[in-house]
Amino acid sequence: MSVAVMKTKTETALVDGFGEIADTLPGGGSVKSARAAALARFAGNGLPHRRIEEWKYTDLKGLMKEALPVVVDGESKTTIADVIVAMGAIGRLEVPRFVLVNGHYRKELSNLDGLNGVSVAPFAQALSSDDAAAALELREEDRGSDAVLALNSAYATDGAVIDVASGSNVDAPLLVVHVRAGPTPRRSVGRNQIRVGEGAAITIVEMFVAVPGSAADGQMNTATEVQVGAGATVDHVKVTTDLGQVTHLANWLVDMHGNATYRAFQYTAGVGLARNQVRATFKGEGVKLDISGAFLARNSEHIDTTLFVDHAVPEGESRELFKGVLDDNARGIFQGKVVVRPDAQKTDGKQMAQALMLSETCEFDSKPELEIYADDVVCGHGSTSAAIDEDLLFYLRARGIPLDEARALLIQSFIGEAIEKVQHEGVREALMIEAEAWLAARSKTNK
Repeated sequence: MSVAVMKTKTETALVDGFGEIADTLPGGGSVKSARAAALARFAGNGLPHRRIEEWKYTDLKGLMKEALPVVVDGESKTTIADVIVAMGAIGRLEVPRFVLVNGHYRKELSNLDGLNGVSVAPFAQALSSDDAAAALELREEDRGSDAVLALNSAYATDGAVIDVASGSNVDAPLLVVHVRAGPTPRRSVGRNQIRVGEGAAITIVEMFVAVPGSAADGQMNTATEVQVGAGATVDHVKVTTDLGQVTHLANWLVDMHGNATYRAFQYTAGVGLARNQVRATFKGEGVKLDISGAFLARNSEHIDTTLFVDHAVPEGESRELFKGVLDDNARGIFQGKVVVRPDAQKTDGKQMAQALMLSETCEFDSKPELEIYADDVVCGHGSTSAAIDEDLLFYLRARGIPLDEARALLIQSFIGEAIEKVQHEGVREALMIEAEAWLAARSKTNK
């Protein structure tokens, strides 16, 4: 006997709402069919819940109380000054930028000068090409049971398609800025595609921000597909500072080919509910992977980082380091699964997650996992959580440093170890400024 699973109000709205806007979404007949197939996959699975192991700590079925309407057109009132303010310290960098407002490309807010060897186009434009349906579909291994990705394929409106020519060396970082604007709570769905040719090098920074005066509530579902060619070097940074009670669901799907280097960093702060999921697959020998991040949460914010690193071939190296600062009733989650396939001999993998607990009511859930099916490997993982070291605090105070300043210095030192992983000096310094601003705001609130 089969038991019917009751759909929540949100799940019903996500399915029914698609029919209301399907004709306004970009793409022709083949794209519409691909969207409908993706929606059917979501309808069959529903929102992920705590009985699904990867979602044990983030019960989206229970946490997502409503489905906000999708933005089907852009926000015309946002100015470049609004965007620069929303970007914070990174907005001071004079570098190329590709700007989307409420999930739609805004050419007049973008500046793509100086990108020799790089082509950047809107994803909506790709959906009008001959192989548009293929552009919308994900890798076979990512289609099945991931409801969030299925929703992304069904509803995706726009994003950035970045192609880096083989051998190109791009000095300045390229910013892909997703801006939330307007007083009405809405949902944006974005898809980015990054293809880096053999031997090329580039730094790409994805940002998720809100302009002043935006609604406190909002929803974002974003997916970024990354192809790193043989011998290429990619520095990929994600900065999420969309202040408010926002639900932010993000996926990175990364394939790395022979002797490539992929360095990823994620900074998350000030978001009501965030789920950052990364799936990185070794497609060639000699690949070096470094995924790191910093997350800062207070009040009742909930930040989930979930990694799946697939060593599918020999002689790969992976490093993961994530550091979190939690205050008040905030909750941080780290799930890091590293799989070493039977043929992936000579694999070298290390993983560490650490949390600094600033209150007695915050929570950190950590689940590092290793699945090793090869015998000639060097792999290890660890996780720690603790309050501020009272001995170190005493050491600083004994030298005349006030209590609040001493605490801030220790927190900065803790989080700074992760931020130091960012290779580009300007981006790294901007992130330290953002972290310091978060700490200053916390100190002011606690006085």
